[in-house]
Amino acid sequence: MLRVVIIGYGEMFTNLIAAALDTNCKIVGVLRKETVKYSPFVRKLKDILNPSKDYNYIKSYNLPEITDVKSVNSSAFRRKMLGLNPDIILVGSWGEKFEKETYDIPKIASINAHPSLLPKYRGPNPYFWAIKNGEQESGVTFHLIDSGYDTGAILAQEVVKIYPSDTGESLKKRIVLTARGVCAELLNSLKEDIIIPLQQNEEKSSYYSYPEGLELNFTQKTAEENYALIRASYPWEKTYFYHDITPLTPDAKNTSTEENASQYCKAGMVAEVDFKTKTVSVVCKDGKVLRMSNLNLYKNFDRPFTKNYIKLEIKEGDLL
Repeated sequence: MLRVVIIGYGEMFTNLIAAALDTNCKIVGVLRKETVKYSPFVRKLKDILNPSKDYNYIKSYNLPEITDVKSVNSSAFRRKMLGLNPDIILVGSWGEKFEKETYDIPKIASINAHPSLLPKYRGPNPYFWAIKNGEQESGVTFHLIDSGYDTGAILAQEVVKIYPSDTGESLKKRIVLTARGVCAELLNSLKEDIIIPLQQNEEKSSYYSYPEGLELNFTQKTAEENYALIRASYPWEKTYFYHDITPLTPDAKNTSTEENASQYCKAGMVAEVDFKTKTVSVVCKDGKVLRMSNLNLYKNFDRPFTKNYIKLEIKEGDLL
């Protein structure tokens, strides 16, 4: 029976736990983000008053938590690992780069689950970049942890299709669910077989940092490119555009691209306004229209005044 330590947060973390349980591995320790983010007192208080989904999931299976460590590279964490004697460390979403003294501890390997088809889209939040860049597929890769960022040899990989209506949220949900099945197969294989890791092809590699460039551009980007940016950003970031000096933010679930049936043809022109549904349609570079309903003023405390702003200030033919 494989002895496994699982580290991470969010949906990827809990799906890796589920995979280990599915394959009857012995989970000898779990480390969640709150442990390193908060002091022991604050964490315990938060667990009582406002417990996270990670905490509830761990407690529902009565899993042994690793506590009183502030980093996976600390001497305290390494001592705990030596005491737990894991065969595998599984990582699903984590902000720290593992040092060699840490990832060398398990008897078999330290393995990371990365939500892209490596070597493409290394780095944080590949969900955002894959949609923003118009990719038709993404996926999940399980790779050995080494001294680089998402550069270790590949153990398992599976493709996940990206649909035209996908947001960052919906793509993430499908990828982490896929990760559960891939992880279960990998763990079963590690029990019985020798897996030969596949080195990543550096010539095909790409690295992207955190989401950036969130302002819509109607004159220089097509309707689909603007729509992709809106979908990619949800639910982590707010995209925006300006009407004069006033920023507004669209709703990813109430935005679409359409053929332009209005008299306004110049890129950046407002083709339709409906204050009741908080809708503004704008002509884009390709002549198509980006139709944004349920718009809101960007600042949260201004949101109740959005309808009035659209009614009084935005007119068809305005140039954004």
